[in-house]
Amino acid sequence: MWFILFWVITLPVMMGIGGFFMFRKFLKALPKQDGWSDLDWQNYYIKKTVNLWGKEAKELLNELVSPVPELFRQVAKEKIAGKIGQLALEERAKEISNDIIIRGYIQATPKRDHKFLRKKCEEMSIDLSQYEHLFD
Repeated sequence: MWFILFWVITLPVMMGIGGFFMFRKFLKALPKQDGWSDLDWQNYYIKKTVNLWGKEAKELLNELVSPVPELFRQVAKEKIAGKIGQLALEERAKEISNDIIIRGYIQATPKRDHKFLRKKCEEMSIDLSQYEHLFD
């Protein structure tokens, strides 16, 4: 009896949680007025700037996303890399610099996650004073 009751409660809760994340992904895949979805633009920026990423830039991005739980890390990294690629293309950068990575990270993440960036940059001795206007 308890076994059945446990599964009667657990299965709908798990399906609800999974459905929530699937619905969010579905909304990101819907095309906007320009015909491209958020995911299409993200992939476009990543593909256009893949040759601008140096070894040090990749290592910095990996280090900055290390506080993200392993399950969500790849998705977060792709979203942040897409924003970094967008900034690099807008500025016609020759390579992805630390400045572009930090600005892209700040702009791509929600405000609630900025405390993790601040903590990680503090550990890495990166000065964020020139980026304070982006945190607002």
